[in-house]
Amino acid sequence: MQQLVQGIHRFQREQFSQDKKLFETLVDGQHPLALFITCSDSRIDPNRLTQTKPGELFIQRTAGNIIPPYGAVLGGEAATIEYAVAALKVRDIIVCGHSHCGAMAGLLTPESVESMPAVRAYLQHAEATRRIVEENYSHLTDPAKRLTLTVEENVLVQLESLKTHPSVAAAVGRGDLKLHGWVYKFETGDVFTFDPDQNQFLPLRDVASPLSETQRTLPPI
Repeated sequence: MQQLVQGIHRFQREQFSQDKKLFETLVDGQHPLALFITCSDSRIDPNRLTQTKPGELFIQRTAGNIIPPYGAVLGGEAATIEYAVAALKVRDIIVCGHSHCGAMAGLLTPESVESMPAVRAYLQHAEATRRIVEENYSHLTDPAKRLTLTVEENVLVQLESLKTHPSVAAAVGRGDLKLHGWVYKFETGDVFTFDPDQNQFLPLRDVASPLSETQRTLPPI
């Protein structure tokens, strides 16, 4: 706790004073560029990764960046998604998985979460991911490669789950919203985005092109 308290003092003394005007403008409301859905893992810092400022990124964090299908759990996940799309009018939603994901490791080894009933139950929303890996990639036995594949497949599964949310489906249908699947490899800083034309995750630097300020959207998956 002492480290956290010292961090607050340093923030107030240094960063806040430097960006005081920015923080004052936030009183007027928020207009985020995107909804960023990622894992609760402490090693993931969405704002640092995307170099965004306060007010520019609406963030939802869950174990394994899992998005329960609409109606399965009318809780914080559904409310956050609905508010981002219907009230804040975000133009992009990113579902971002990451390397060495503990939730996905638990999905592959159910015995490791046997003593955590809440975690075990929540991972049921990624059951499709587990089945895809188990039934379609039985030949892949290397643990590290199998986990990486699971992280990637889970991003795609959760994107499909995201589409079951009415606000998302309607906005996508109108052309007002784009969905993106990313995987962040934090040990190298690389970010991979799913390219539907090649049906694989590719380095974001090879897919994204520079955008002008008037084009504030990301390349669709």
